[in-house]
Amino acid sequence: MTHSLPDIIAPRLAVLFCGINPGMLAAATGHHFAGRSNRFWRVIHLAGFTPDEIRPENDRQILAYHCGLTTVVERSTARADELTIEDFTSAAARFKQKIGHYSPRFVAFLGKAAYTALSGQRDVPWGLQTATLEGSAIWVLPNPSGRNRAFTLDQLVATYRQLYLAVQAKADEGDASIF
Repeated sequence: MTHSLPDIIAPRLAVLFCGINPGMLAAATGHHFAGRSNRFWRVIHLAGFTPDEIRPENDRQILAYHCGLTTVVERSTARADELTIEDFTSAAARFKQKIGHYSPRFVAFLGKAAYTALSGQRDVPWGLQTATLEGSAIWVLPNPSGRNRAFTLDQLVATYRQLYLAVQAKADEGDASIF
């Protein structure tokens, strides 16, 4: 049985964090980044996005900090490498429409896999991209999954902090739609 995960989204968020697809536990519980080994909630707190670490069962609280959550592919899997190029191809139009409808300032892809599949680019750098998606700036961050041990907690926090500082810079420029 395949489960999906509801978006936590609102119009004109500062950041829409985009996971690749729901993990099995997240889909079963209905809460984003529910796995014990997933470092997302800790990382965004330490990077400055939230004053306290949000628990997965309270994931809707992220909206209070002008951030939201979605996945590129709705189908849940035990591992992201179980997805096919067809999964991304069939999700592309729906995902692009969602971004256009909600107009977040930044779309933050958590991992390179989803963005490379959607953009058709083979080599994508970490951080801010030159392209935009429906008017939203694109940022690529390392995946915080506990399976991704290529990045330490400190390295994850440092890369997510760069996005947080970019969001703050937009707010300091007087962009009333951020914070």
